[in-house]
Amino acid sequence: MGKCLCFFRAGIHNLKSMKLFILVALFGLGLAQHNSHFRHGRTAIVHLFEWRWADIAAECERFLGPNGFGGVQISPPSEHIVLDHPWRPWYQRYQPIGFKLCSRSGNENELRDMITRCNNVGVNIYVDVVINHMCGSGGGEGTHSSCGSWFSASKRDFPSVPFSKVDFNDNKCRTGSGEIENYGDVNQVRDCRLVGLLDLALEKDYVRGKVADYLNKLVDLGVAGFRVDACKHMWPGDLSAIYGLLKNLNTTWFPGGSKPFIFQEVIDLGGEPITSREYFHLGRVTEFKYGAKLGTVFRKWNGEKLSYTRNWGEGWGFMPNGDALVFVDNHDNQRGHGAGGAAIVTFWDSRLHKMAVSYMLAHPYGVTRVMSSFRWNRHIVNGKDENDWIGPPSHADGSTKSVPINADQTCGDGWVCEHRWRQIKNMVIFRNVVNGQPHSNWWDNQSNQVAFGRGNRGFIVFNNDDWDLDVTLKTGMPGGTYCDIISGQKNESRCTGKQINVGGDGQAHFKISNRDEDPFVAIHADSKL
Repeated sequence: MGKCLCFFRAGIHNLKSMKLFILVALFGLGLAQHNSHFRHGRTAIVHLFEWRWADIAAECERFLGPNGFGGVQISPPSEHIVLDHPWRPWYQRYQPIGFKLCSRSGNENELRDMITRCNNVGVNIYVDVVINHMCGSGGGEGTHSSCGSWFSASKRDFPSVPFSKVDFNDNKCRTGSGEIENYGDVNQVRDCRLVGLLDLALEKDYVRGKVADYLNKLVDLGVAGFRVDACKHMWPGDLSAIYGLLKNLNTTWFPGGSKPFIFQEVIDLGGEPITSREYFHLGRVTEFKYGAKLGTVFRKWNGEKLSYTRNWGEGWGFMPNGDALVFVDNHDNQRGHGAGGAAIVTFWDSRLHKMAVSYMLAHPYGVTRVMSSFRWNRHIVNGKDENDWIGPPSHADGSTKSVPINADQTCGDGWVCEHRWRQIKNMVIFRNVVNGQPHSNWWDNQSNQVAFGRGNRGFIVFNNDDWDLDVTLKTGMPGGTYCDIISGQKNESRCTGKQINVGGDGQAHFKISNRDEDPFVAIHADSKL
């Protein structure tokens, strides 16, 4: 009896140890997947939406690397449907028909070359991956795909993977239409079709294995991580199983044992049963409240004021800092859908956009992502853009145009390139310079004029009121003459824009007209003359 009891106690102890080991292992894996693996003190991602691989490679070498960008989020590289529609809609990239690496951005060799060249100049590649679904149920059949593979949407037949009808959730969905009909029903949201897209049965080991093979091929090529599309529509347990199959990052560029950085798209503005916190243990999560609230503040809607952002971040009900991937706008909500509605500030409102993105880059909360867009002909009817489907600048045959760089460093041919705007590029550098420094020396006028520092390394002042700002402020910076990096920048031993003189007591006088092209000023340690 005694032996049995001892054995029983030992069994309980071993079980507890095993549970603890499993928890530590899972927790450790989750923490590892929160790490962006930025190199050389870099701190920001840019989403080069719909760019060709060859253009991204060139941009890493000529602009992103030299200006301290940490990484690029690229559009989905997997084989996708080609829709017979003028200008080839941008969303065809989000309708995979297989996992071959040929897309409208280029083929596998061009993708490999881009990843290598960007890594070689310290710029990471984060891949937007679509693993919740294949193409729409009405996608037809034939070879109208980016690699030319045959498929049949109606028969659920995707031989290039291969997936067949047993690999989809048609039998699991409990709605009459097979579509998500009620976002208040967790099972529908995760087991039924999102806007007609064929929902993969991710609980099947076979399907998980095929998805993991695709992601691991990208890891082998040298990517640093993934933006995972439509995570709200996948069970956290299924994602955990897939992430658990991922290889460590390629040691040519990353330390041994590094896990891929994972940031998951979960649209959570509140009011739905599925919340972003269900995914925190798996990696970072996109904080959609961030851009929606910041847009409302800078637009001065609903009585919001910039002075209210003193406790910006978790104080506004956002997710924990260590779990957040933040952005002012993304490829969905800049088109009026996704989350945030008309509050979202985009390149169409360039003055406000520069201010909002600069606020984000100056503030320590979250891992930041900057949007880089293309223009389209907007056609607003009853508040909705009828042209929100238009794809990237293209040739007559539907192929994507290259991104030409103008003499003034802006982009041409319909490419917006917000990341190249002087104000945003210089604020990416600002974020690198102040990295690790606390939010400090806050000042506000109880309206829409605010200022804050980042320790003794940087200081920024905004005037979003309808009158001039004229004030002396404590900056926390060492005395000296600094170049404002918004109106210009430091060029050898002179400033191309405004100069700010900081006294020995750390105080400086700021004068910002509300009529200025950019009614804000920023200085940092490396902009000192």
